[in-house]
Amino acid sequence: MYGTKKTKARRSALSQDRAVVPAAVQAAQADYPDVDVAIVMESTYPYLKGGVSAVVHDIVTHNPDLSYGIIHIAWDSDAPSEDLYGMPENVLWVRTVYLSLQEHRHDFMAATAKDLGLGPAERTALAHRLFDALYALSEDRDVDPLWQLIDEGFNARTRRYPLWALLGTREFMQALGERMPQLNLSLADSFWTLRNFFSLAYAVLGETMPRARVYHAHTTGYASLLGAAAARDHGTSFLLTEHNLYVRDTVNTLLERNMALSITSEDYRTFDDVTAEQRAWMAWWIEMGHFCYPSAALITYLYPSAITEAARLGTDIDKSVVVPNGMVIAEFEEKYRARLAARTRLAKQGDNHTWHLAYIARVVPIKGLLDLLSSLDLLRRHGFPNVHLDVLGPTEHVPDYYEACLAKIESLGLQDHVTVHGTVHVRERLDEFDLLVLPSYNEGQPIVVLEAMAAGIPTVGTDVGGMRQLVGDPLPTADGRTVGPCGELVAAGDVQQMAERIRAVIGDLDRYAEYADNARTRVEEFFQMHEIMSSYNEIYRTVGDISELRNLSTTELDYLLPEVQ
Repeated sequence: MYGTKKTKARRSALSQDRAVVPAAVQAAQADYPDVDVAIVMESTYPYLKGGVSAVVHDIVTHNPDLSYGIIHIAWDSDAPSEDLYGMPENVLWVRTVYLSLQEHRHDFMAATAKDLGLGPAERTALAHRLFDALYALSEDRDVDPLWQLIDEGFNARTRRYPLWALLGTREFMQALGERMPQLNLSLADSFWTLRNFFSLAYAVLGETMPRARVYHAHTTGYASLLGAAAARDHGTSFLLTEHNLYVRDTVNTLLERNMALSITSEDYRTFDDVTAEQRAWMAWWIEMGHFCYPSAALITYLYPSAITEAARLGTDIDKSVVVPNGMVIAEFEEKYRARLAARTRLAKQGDNHTWHLAYIARVVPIKGLLDLLSSLDLLRRHGFPNVHLDVLGPTEHVPDYYEACLAKIESLGLQDHVTVHGTVHVRERLDEFDLLVLPSYNEGQPIVVLEAMAAGIPTVGTDVGGMRQLVGDPLPTADGRTVGPCGELVAAGDVQQMAERIRAVIGDLDRYAEYADNARTRVEEFFQMHEIMSSYNEIYRTVGDISELRNLSTTELDYLLPEVQ
């Protein structure tokens, strides 16, 4: 653990101002030792595999001098609960928080208006205080009134009454009709929608979290809300990393929109083609972001353009920095050497070479496999028969989509050109593939692309998320050189352009070799794991002492971070 006398004194002063800690809370806290960093995330590490989980595991294992706890937010107790990674010794605990009302139904539903301890006039005043706080947030970005209500009515250490019990009162429903007519919901629909919101807030805010010097949330939304509240509760610090833009992705999923489309802070007010209930949920997620952003001591993003897009959702640019993902380059040395040898054979084989393309992702709509199959068909019909697609990744997540992919393979007569492998150990097989193809509609900064680059494999992918930084943009080095692109990017959903770009890469051996060389060099120069993890370590230590951070601008923090443009 690390700290200063000043920080300890500040904690002591803060604790003296708090209400008496209930015995039940003290007993619960005794089971969880203090840690340097509590990592907070939804439905990922350590119970599900994926890009974010892999990054978190890298952070934990590459910073053994720090102690960690994991706060895993899941929907309910039926969610996966098997540790898929094997917790390192510096992870001292894993705590699960469930969002579903069914998991905390008894406690939540047991509260009645009597538990408020207020008369009718006081309940009316409290209801209007709540709506005043919501308007202060949505109109003025003033978070203080809502935090005060959370302290009074949700925080297990300080609450004087169960704020959620206000929902069932006549006074609240009357105030709702007066203060929020724009919901355009019936009284009954308003009640059930708001009960969902109160229930989710109770799930996230109603328990005291173990103490950490830094609460590091890896999404906005519920992880961010929990991290911000826990840091505030313990007088410590909140760090936010947006691997992808949670609010954008959640709203687009709700509205069944193209996942590549952006979302702004004002969209829940201005969108015409949404239902009243959809508008309410849009407001819930967007305003949750507005509420949590100010609590973050620092916000990290994987690539520069994410900051620009996040600004349209209310992030603070002045405390936003780029910390990309990284690779341990030595782990790919064998595969890289194998790929160099394969390129020599490829040059000798010429037109007789069968190009092995790799799709490495879940077989789900957002990853675009159906589009890629159409592109493969175009390649075959336009004179590139020596192409084979290997599909590597889980097939069970969206069974109907997987079945649609199988049906399309058959209908297009691609059985001899496509092999579906399911879940495999990707790194063990990287040397088998000439080209990574990523037809996704939504990405952050894909780990699989970095893995392919470390092995010297070019990529043809869609221009989404951080793909331009990984694949397309020229990157200047510290010594004045410029490393060119390592592949081609296309618009998401454009099957014709995808086919053309694949053909452009595999039809020009000189271009292919240049992209392959650049792929490896880009990782060596800009995405080395030890540099990225050193940045996280320094950020943790800086953010972990709030007094130091408040005197440190993001310009001064630049020395901590790799120079990725």
